[in-house]
Amino acid sequence: MSQPGDPHTSSLHSDWPLRPWGLAALLGLAGLGVYFLAEWNADVWAPWRAALTAALAFGSLALAFTVDRGRWKQPLAFAAIVALIMGGIAWRVALASETHVDAPFWFAAGIVAIALALPLFQAGFHRWRWRTSYDETHFHVWTDAICVAGALAFVGLSWLLLFLLAQLFAAIKIDVLKTLVDQGWFGWIFSGAAFGAALGVLRNQLRIIGTLQSVVMLVFSIIAVPLAVALVIFLLAVVASGISVLWNATESPTPLLLSFAAACFVLVNAVVRNGDAEASGNRVLRWAALVLALAILPLALLAAISTGTRISEYGLSPERLWGVIAVAVAVAYGVAYFIAPIRGRMAGALAGWMDGVRTANMHLAVGTCVLAFLLALPLFDFGAISTRNQLARLESGAVTVEDFDFAALRWDFGDAGRQALARLAKRSGQVGELAQAAAARTTRYYGRTDPDPELRMTFDDPALESRLEAYVRDHSYSCFDMCIGVDLGEIGGARQVALLQGSTFTRLIVPASGPLTEAPPPASTPPISADSAVEVRPVERRYIVVDGQPFGPPLD
Repeated sequence: MSQPGDPHTSSLHSDWPLRPWGLAALLGLAGLGVYFLAEWNADVWAPWRAALTAALAFGSLALAFTVDRGRWKQPLAFAAIVALIMGGIAWRVALASETHVDAPFWFAAGIVAIALALPLFQAGFHRWRWRTSYDETHFHVWTDAICVAGALAFVGLSWLLLFLLAQLFAAIKIDVLKTLVDQGWFGWIFSGAAFGAALGVLRNQLRIIGTLQSVVMLVFSIIAVPLAVALVIFLLAVVASGISVLWNATESPTPLLLSFAAACFVLVNAVVRNGDAEASGNRVLRWAALVLALAILPLALLAAISTGTRISEYGLSPERLWGVIAVAVAVAYGVAYFIAPIRGRMAGALAGWMDGVRTANMHLAVGTCVLAFLLALPLFDFGAISTRNQLARLESGAVTVEDFDFAALRWDFGDAGRQALARLAKRSGQVGELAQAAAARTTRYYGRTDPDPELRMTFDDPALESRLEAYVRDHSYSCFDMCIGVDLGEIGGARQVALLQGSTFTRLIVPASGPLTEAPPPASTPPISADSAVEVRPVERRYIVVDGQPFGPPLD
């Protein structure tokens, strides 16, 4: 840590007795505000509600992590900026609705930007820029994480105690606590106040938490040894067997590879720590950290190859573009961590690679924060980019008409995809027919092509046949390959048909007009009573019979 008198030393290490009470009140009121503003049961939030909810929640949390006795102006300004940014992003996400399918990624990018900006602000980056103390920044990264984990654990324990107390008082006919627990507004106030109180207590003990941080990092550093050995074996196996062995083992290797790259990053920094004086002196741990630092780049490159292969095969989509960005960030960290040991060796001191890692951490954290912030702004339309790429693949013949995913344009690319699908639907020939079929669907069909399944009818009623075909078209899960429609006649006062698929069937009600609807399950057997008359006798039931055998449960 920086020594007293160092211009980089943060003032957030002081003990403020009123902090737990102040943060409990702040976050308790914020919880109450979130309860009244949020629309948790709504499919689409009103933009102003979404904006105010996000601004209140994130702004209050930012203030809680930064405010201190005698130091409130700059934290208040930072909290206001956070509230403005997250409120604006939430407004944009709520407005997007179905126009941009990757809207949740904007919000996630905003959270990443704020999470990276918080320790930078706490360490004084807004004042010192690139002269900001690395150990101060690193200190706040870990203490913030520990404070959040501890506060969440306290909230969970508080709720457990509250439930037990509610049951205890309910046993003597005092239901006040039990009634309060069932109220949504009380839950938000209680959770916010408990989190704030715990956070205040923990932030009053940052120096002690700094010691706990060392213990946590020591435990993490021990894990670095087996992970380093495992990754060496893994990379050697990939080199010996070829990259294809990885693709054959899993359909989505990219998330797995990036997860291990992230684990390497965390464990390397658990050994490197704030400075050489605090870095682990164990040679085994240092060599394990060096191996993990060097392993990040090949893991990131394998993830890049995996993502590139999938894009080459299927083209771009908004999700894949976000994946490309994640891979690019991983590659940047991998390159920096790979170069650091080389520079340290050239300087004549292999241990000097740790300084290179620390310098890279600061620069890459700022760069990633800025990148995440830019991605949360309305600067890029990944749906439009993906749509242009998919249409270019279709026009160039890179993908055949039969294999082209018209349903993806309808569901996965937002307004840009639907507009492109409408243009394709105006064409003649097979492209127009498949585009029209995809545009007409009301439910998502998952598949590379969009064929109509084989549907055989056992009755002669053209109108009913057409309505059953429309049901199958709009409910693709109801019939995948081959189905049989059976007219059941009138059951329970309503005409019904059965749609047989595999080894079961679905009963559908046929109204006088409009679409078919799924029939409710048959009533269960009534329970017995002391006066129940019990006898054994045959009961005639109707079944659907397939190849001479009853098919499924009885109809009556």
